[in-house]
Amino acid sequence: MKDRLCNRRRLWMRIHWKYLLLCLACALCAGNAFGQKKAISAARDLLKSGKNLDAAQQSMEKLLDDSANRQNEKIWTTLYDVLHKQYEQGNEQLYLKQQYDTTALFMKTRRLFQVAVSLDSLEASSHKGKREKVKFKFRDVHAQFLNMIRPNLYNGGLYFIHKQNYKDGYDFLTSYISCARESLFRKYKYADTDHQLPVAAYWAVYCGYKMRDPKATLHHAYLALKDTAHYVYMLQYLADTYRLEGDTARYVSSLREGFSKYPSFPFFFPRLVDYDVKQGNYKAAIETTDRALKERPKSLIYRFTKSTLLLNTQQYPACIDLCDSILTDTKNFSKDSLKAHPAIAGAYLNAGLAYFNQAVELDKSMSTSRKERNRMLEYYRKALPYLVHYRELEPEDKSKWALPLYTIYLNLNMGKEFDEIDKLLENK
Repeated sequence: MKDRLCNRRRLWMRIHWKYLLLCLACALCAGNAFGQKKAISAARDLLKSGKNLDAAQQSMEKLLDDSANRQNEKIWTTLYDVLHKQYEQGNEQLYLKQQYDTTALFMKTRRLFQVAVSLDSLEASSHKGKREKVKFKFRDVHAQFLNMIRPNLYNGGLYFIHKQNYKDGYDFLTSYISCARESLFRKYKYADTDHQLPVAAYWAVYCGYKMRDPKATLHHAYLALKDTAHYVYMLQYLADTYRLEGDTARYVSSLREGFSKYPSFPFFFPRLVDYDVKQGNYKAAIETTDRALKERPKSLIYRFTKSTLLLNTQQYPACIDLCDSILTDTKNFSKDSLKAHPAIAGAYLNAGLAYFNQAVELDKSMSTSRKERNRMLEYYRKALPYLVHYRELEPEDKSKWALPLYTIYLNLNMGKEFDEIDKLLENK
């Protein structure tokens, strides 16, 4: 009997405790609902007065920080109306040439779009499962106004790019592009009618590239490639992004496409040649250089590059002829101009090394005849003026001219010059 009474008491206590929890939950919900209603009412009062709208916005944003409130249509509509009013006030001040924070106005614009899209999605979810055709309360009026001010998303993106704020620039341009797939703007068919979308995508890619963010760079790449005016830059950004990601195949593919379509553009040529050289594919590197020379046969950089490839493939006579043609074409350059064109100094070095390497090959031979020795010395003599000129132009680049000159002075019995180089190498 006693046990039964104890069990009944425990059961009563459990029921009583659950009832208390339920009452507490109801009280909290009622309190929360009352708090929401009070905050919305206060924000509406501020909206009517047109004053302290930042406080009204912050109040609604704070309510939406709680995920439980995000299904409340009144919070979203109040926030939208507050932002709309702020936009109109800021726009009016700018029109009247009064002082106003342009950045703040752009930020309000983007937030206005975000809130309208969220409200439209909330309303659409409430219509799910209904067979009869339903009418949206806000879609048409919101879309009509936002369509009118949508160019400000694009202009905001460019504004932040000009400020080198690439993060906000990217976000604004992404918002501009995203309108094309939002149900809110379905009737405007931006994907078909807005021919500026590829340009916006290009600038979004540019922002991602400047941020060194591969994901952001590639996100709008497909659309951006439709912007033919910036296609060459797109290939550059894509190539660099693939390199950052370690995607060698796509990196090289972008370089080859870029060079094929824009052989004079400075980005693709040196990287493509560098890649082929590192792979030991000198034939491809020379073919690339010959293609570049067809476009710009007098280019010092292209000619110097080919002379380097010829030197590295032991095509010494051809290398010397090409270097001499560079030096002949630049013989009337001033000393400052010579220093400003690294290809000229490089031509002196390559020609000197082409003669020097031939001498070294003969010097290495164990069966050097007197005739071959004389030939070897002649190569050293011919190498000397080129390397001396290179030293004059690039005095700090000792790693390239010191040892060759040391060897030449030694073989040509040039005691004074040899001693000077010898001391220099000892000090180094």
